[in-house]
Formats: sequence, structure tokens, C-alpha cells
Amino acid sequence: MANVICIKWGTLFGPEYVNRLYSGVRRNLAGKVRFFCMTEDAAGFHPDIEVLPLPVEPFHEPMNAALAVANRQGAMRKVSLFRPGLIPDLQGPLLGFDLDVVITGALDDLLVQDPGRVLMRADWVEARRGRKTGHGSVFRYDPGLHPWLYEVLAADPTGQVEKARGSEQRYTSTLAQEKGAFAYIPGDQVVSFKHDCLRLPPLNYVERPKLPANARVVCFHGRPKMPEAVQGYRGSWLRWSRPCDWLRDHWITRAAQDLGDDWA
Repeated sequence: MANVICIKWGTLFGPEYVNRLYSGVRRNLAGKVRFFCMTEDAAGFHPDIEVLPLPVEPFHEPMNAALAVANRQGAMRKVSLFRPGLIPDLQGPLLGFDLDVVITGALDDLLVQDPGRVLMRADWVEARRGRKTGHGSVFRYDPGLHPWLYEVLAADPTGQVEKARGSEQRYTSTLAQEKGAFAYIPGDQVVSFKHDCLRLPPLNYVERPKLPANARVVCFHGRPKMPEAVQGYRGSWLRWSRPCDWLRDHWITRAAQDLGDDWA
């Protein structure tokens, strides 16, 4: 059984993002999948998705106050996923995803790579700056082995937010590295749409985005987001993109074929 989790709060992403992620995950894992979403609004979710209530953490107020100083409101909400005992009958690791990703290939390697460690991909921008920060769009952890991902922040929310400069991915990856329990996902398996799929100007104006051969997950951090990239993006000369057919196929068409039009 593969255990997969995501979090949805607010109105930025609709239920179709959760449903399409669920479809992409179950189509690209060899075994059975148990899929969880932590949210305050599960309207429109496929019935096979297990809903976890979005908690108000005991450290919510000091954490948010520190985040406001860092101008990163809500940026560490995902730490609630790390709470020990969140899923009482869970055994083994959880594979987590942000909602602005698209599954494009087999995910089984992510479940077995470097057992016992927190997995993240190296952050594209931070790596260019010589920093070891992991990128939070795809992550694997085990609540039974890594309770400190929650407990350290809960014990010192102000200090940890300041240390991480308001970044959940910096907090998570740095802490796991300090504990000697961190490993990187290979960079060719988790790719960035804007960094790895788009050509630089002027080639992005004439060539359609390309899906790297070994990509399992494509991350849409920043702009464009998936709906923009499907249609073609005109918001930036650097990220200008022609319509993306393979994205429409993996994110929309295959999900509709899998779940039905009502859920995708």
C-alpha cells in the first residue's frame, strides 16, 4: 500500500487539482494507493480521497506572527502534515505533493529510495546560490521516524520561522540534514516546467514546451500554473510559452478517462 498526502487550504486551488493529483498518483504507482488530503473544504473531492481536517495548531498564533514579519503569510501551513499520529493506522512513509504539480511517470522509486530518510529534490534557485535547500513540491517522510519535523517547530515557532526565513521547505530540508536523515530525489525525476521544459528566449516563442525523458513529476512553482501552460502563457517574455499538449494529456485527459468527467 502506497500512502500519499497533500494539503489544500483557501481558494487558490479548486477540488479538480486534488482529484487530478489523485488520478495521476494512482495511475503511476504499481500497487494500491491510499490518498489523503488535509483541508477545510472537501467539496468536489472524488469519494476515494480520505479527508483529514485542517487543524488550528497550538503554535498557530506565534508562527503566523513570525511569518508576517517575514512577509510569508501561511507559508508553513504544510507542517501540520508532519504531526505524529496524524493517521493512526498508518504504517510506513508518506509521499507528499503540492497541488501545483503534474504526475507524468512512475513514482515507485520515490517510495523505496533511501529508506528512513526525508526525500526532497534540490531547489533550483537555491542550488544556483550554493545552498542545500530542498524543494517542497515533492517530499517523502515517515511520521513514525521523523516526528521532529513537527515537534521542533511546535516547541519554538518564532525561532524556527526566523531561522528558515519563513520558508517551510528550508525548515524541513535543513532540519532533516541536521538530523542526518535527508536525501535528494534525482533531479531528472522531479523537474520544473519553467526551468526544465521551456527554452530560453527567443526559442520559447517558436518551440513548444518539452517533457524531459525521465520526468516523473513536473512542478509549476511560480508562473505559469498548469491552466496557463495548457493554453499558452503570455505573462512574461522569459516564461512565454506555446500551448502544451502533453500537459493537457497528463493533467486533464487521462484524469477524465480514469475518474470520469465529473471528477476531473
